[in-house]
Amino acid sequence: MAKPLILPSRQIHLDFHTSPFVPDVGRDFDAETFAKTMKDAHVNSVTVFAKCHHGHLYYNTKRPERHPSLPKDLNLLGQQVEALHRHGIRAPIYISLQCDEYAADHHPEWVAKDVEGKPVGAGPLAPGWQILDMSTPYQDFAYEQTREVLSLFKPVDGLFFDMCWDQPSYTNWFIEQMTEAGLDPEKPGDVVQHSHTLAHQYMKRFHELVTSTSPDASVYFNGRQYQYLPEEKEWQTQVEIEALPTGGWGYMYFPKNVRYARNFDRPYMGMTARFHKSWADFGGLKPYAALEYETSQMIAHGAKCSIGDQLHPRGTLDPAAYELIGKVYARVEEREPWLTDVTPVAQIGLFHVTGKATGMFATVASGTGTEEGATRMLTQLKHQFNVINGESDFSKYELIILPDAVTMTDELRLRLSGYLKSGGSILATGMSGLNDDGTQLLFDELGIMPSGLSPFTTTYIQFGKRINHDVPPSEHVMYEKGVRVSPAVGAMSLATVVEPYFERTWKHFSSHFQTPPDKPSKFSAAVLNGKCAYIAYPIFSAFARHGNYPFRLLVRNIINLLMPEQLVTVKAPTSTEVTVMKQASRTIVHLLQYAPERRTEKLDIVEDIVPLHDVPMSIKLPSAPKSVYVAPERTPLKFEYKDGRANVTVPRVSGHAMVVFE
Repeated sequence: MAKPLILPSRQIHLDFHTSPFVPDVGRDFDAETFAKTMKDAHVNSVTVFAKCHHGHLYYNTKRPERHPSLPKDLNLLGQQVEALHRHGIRAPIYISLQCDEYAADHHPEWVAKDVEGKPVGAGPLAPGWQILDMSTPYQDFAYEQTREVLSLFKPVDGLFFDMCWDQPSYTNWFIEQMTEAGLDPEKPGDVVQHSHTLAHQYMKRFHELVTSTSPDASVYFNGRQYQYLPEEKEWQTQVEIEALPTGGWGYMYFPKNVRYARNFDRPYMGMTARFHKSWADFGGLKPYAALEYETSQMIAHGAKCSIGDQLHPRGTLDPAAYELIGKVYARVEEREPWLTDVTPVAQIGLFHVTGKATGMFATVASGTGTEEGATRMLTQLKHQFNVINGESDFSKYELIILPDAVTMTDELRLRLSGYLKSGGSILATGMSGLNDDGTQLLFDELGIMPSGLSPFTTTYIQFGKRINHDVPPSEHVMYEKGVRVSPAVGAMSLATVVEPYFERTWKHFSSHFQTPPDKPSKFSAAVLNGKCAYIAYPIFSAFARHGNYPFRLLVRNIINLLMPEQLVTVKAPTSTEVTVMKQASRTIVHLLQYAPERRTEKLDIVEDIVPLHDVPMSIKLPSAPKSVYVAPERTPLKFEYKDGRANVTVPRVSGHAMVVFE
């Protein structure tokens, strides 16, 4: 029986993708210096390399893939593992799968092919990775490499398999497997389906190999879309959210996905990096404030931390990088008494909208913008929420949001109806609860009469009296097409659609941008029907694209009707992030105030921490706390408990503050 996995809290993911043209691999490596550097930087786990994307091996082996310039007397991986273990540091092992230049160069027939028969990945004159097809004999090739690693380092702490997305291909092997399964290679949907089945086949196979020799080892396949977690968690001992904010992921990618990943019975962690930009940015060093923010986001959501680095080919660590990492991890370690065995507290369940992206880095690019917009908006409003799916326990939430494009199945309709009858509330937006053309209502409880999509690309919203609190008295532009709806009997309109004079085209246009508003129409922009509300626009994807603050006011004021008492309120800027964690008899509120700035065309960064002072906060608690203090200093705070809420003023928030109600 395998022991429950306790995920280390301060990890390093140490890349080592090293070209065969580098002549002096490991020349300056010293095992004790390597391990002591990690120990001094408060690191308690380091992922070290057996096999890199170049397809080379870094341990003593007779296999020809061993790196050609690694000295014969240097067992690099072996010495790393031994030295780390000697200092009490965990050492899971990295193996690259679908990126393997050695295999691709020696067996080009194993490279995945697109529908035109061209190799997938970098071309012959491009410096980049070729992508392997796991339906070819390459899978057995990688399996034998893995089996050797497991034999030599038994028992391993864990294996991290990288580059494991669903890879469509048109090699003879892939097509033959499809036809044997009754699938049609001429149908793109069947090709995608088989790539998914193939990934599950090799995940199961490699997972069984690892656990048969090292039953307590962690096993993780990186590059999987998080929406697959319900079907794949049996092969994933943990969830790792790779999210380098400056490397293309952005600062919303982690908080968006962690709110889904944390719902499963697996330990979870965030992964950023010390680089200014992305992986292998040699010489690129992130400002301290940015790395503090990124690790603070992780711990505020109950996640463990991982920071990416890349070992220099000669085997030396960058002293400045580990001075930076050590400062950040010392801070995390100091806070760990308030970070272990915590459970996120959430009032709202935000329904997951499935992305369509496949292939390399799909986890970065997937989605419609709906979840990013919803995450931004609800975070700015300080709401506590999880991202959920149709299998989730709805009873945990006071409000469920069906954002923009949730498909209404018969099963989901029945579950939502039961949830409403038990006292829950629902907010649906856009096409959620409607058929594909917006002419038919599929969830009667919304209380609307739809009549199809609006003919106007741009319309305007006139807020009604029940939801115009703090809203400027204007006709607010909506840049995305909506659905024409009217309230059903017993429902009420909360906001009115003001339509333009005409649709802007080459035949007739007015001024520089959208056509100005004409007059209020007979259609509603928002409708309330008992404990259900509906917004006739894809409001969350619109917010992701345009950031128009009246969109947030519309959602805020409707949520206030459906769920009048917010779990925690904080009078702070919209940039302040708030999360609530439960730990035994403690309720811990994390306040984060960092401000990423767009300092280049495509790169947001945090360089300065500007503190907030005297921040009023109120939280709903079942009973009065015995004490309230700021951790880790344990600075006591005066508080008032009234009407089921604890009210306190936080004297200072310098980046990250933890307020503990005990």
